Amino acid sequence: MFSVNAQSGMPIYRQILEQLRRLVASGQLQPGDELPSVRELALLHAVNPMTISKAYSLAEAEGLLSRQRGRPMTIAAQDVPKENKAERMKRLQPAIQQLVTAARQLNLNDNDVLNAVRQGLEQNHE
Repeated sequence: MFSVNAQSGMPIYRQILEQLRRLVASGQLQPGDELPSVRELALLHAVNPMTISKAYSLAEAEGLLSRQRGRPMTIAAQDVPKENKAERMKRLQPAIQQLVTAARQLNLNDNDVLNAVRQGLEQNHE
């Protein structure tokens, strides 16, 4: 469900929070869907449980998640507006710009970058 990259420069709790926002905005996570426990997610990604707890707490404060004692965290039952494709593409723009900047700095040609992106997309489908 989530992936973390310790080398990205973005704090891991923010990576998880951003992924949560995107998964809800795209409708891949629906109200009532249960999330993995803090402990499960921390073990899976070999991070401190407080990191996951911080991401979940911030998402709860935003109204994205709901917590019930003794139960897993769930996507809040409120009306979470599902974003259309244009809005979701807009969320992707900073990552695209970062990729383009890195590719230019590494003096990679467009075809190599496009092939690498295509390969990454294909690997993520498996």
